[in-house]
Amino acid sequence: MIVNEFIPKPYQHLLDRGIAAYSAPSNIALVKYWGKKAHQIPANPSISFTLNNCKTTTVLKYEKKTSEGFSFDVFLEGVIQEDFKPKIEQFFSRIEIYLPFLSAYHFVIETSNTFPHSSGIASSASGMSALALCLMQIEQQLNPTISKEFFNKKASFLARLGSGSACRSIEGNLIVWGAHANIKGSSDLVGVKYPYEVHQNFKNYHDTILLVDKGEKQVSSTVGHNLMHNHPFAEQRFEQAHSNMDALILVLKSGDLNTFISIVEREALTLHAMMMSSDPYFILMKPNTLQIINKLWEFRAKTGLHICFTLDAGANVHVLFPESEAKQIQEFIKTELAVHCQNGHFIEDMLGQGAQPIKI
Repeated sequence: MIVNEFIPKPYQHLLDRGIAAYSAPSNIALVKYWGKKAHQIPANPSISFTLNNCKTTTVLKYEKKTSEGFSFDVFLEGVIQEDFKPKIEQFFSRIEIYLPFLSAYHFVIETSNTFPHSSGIASSASGMSALALCLMQIEQQLNPTISKEFFNKKASFLARLGSGSACRSIEGNLIVWGAHANIKGSSDLVGVKYPYEVHQNFKNYHDTILLVDKGEKQVSSTVGHNLMHNHPFAEQRFEQAHSNMDALILVLKSGDLNTFISIVEREALTLHAMMMSSDPYFILMKPNTLQIINKLWEFRAKTGLHICFTLDAGANVHVLFPESEAKQIQEFIKTELAVHCQNGHFIEDMLGQGAQPIKI
């Protein structure tokens, strides 16, 4: 699939060397994307909160070379990462038609996260979006006429080709990815800002991430997505996602926190139900994941506070709650839930406004 609007006209000249830098946040889906078609097209639409504190910062240095093909080195927290290379090589191959300068330079990619890599906080989303934004910054250096709107749109398009959910990490704070009949402007190709009214209840929403397991996932998200191709419940799941997107439109407008909780938690549990009923099946939740969920449910029933959870494809628990109830819920997290985290670690986060350029 070739998308002509993102293929640039020939550059007037190439710079000999330069630098680009961006920080990009992670995101947490409320309606989950699970299963994809060719060319990184989602099997169902999704909507996510853009986070603020969980982010990747990438510095991209480039210098003109004479050899053919892609050339790059990649560092995480200052340590060279040979095992990252195949994924970046694949990414460059997918996007070279849209960024023809890729084969003209040797790149040094220096990246760091504010959270543990491969721990279910969507490091691929923040990492690939930060890299895509740096590459767009280079294109803007080669073509200064690029508008901010087009810059973000193309960055989202490119990021998607590296990691699907990365297209939701360019802007904030509610992002839709995947064509949905009742959301204007929604697209399978890019993430777009949610276009409709959002009640005050969902402004400044909090997300505390409980780090149940900081280790590498036993099954990668890519493998999990592919297992949806022949999944016995796939079509019903995709229909459910569309239905929940419709329901959220009304919820976000009305401020109905109870229905919000019901949708978000059902989505999280359905995601893991798909994993547990695929062939081969697998379980990414850990015993402490379930301990946290049960304690959270008991606390909600006892207090009437609007605390809920969601999960990505991993064991960690995202605890969501409104700003108006933050003080009491944060105390509960510290005293009752942190004990179930690895080394007691959790990250306090909230809605953010999207990626930011870094001055070097």
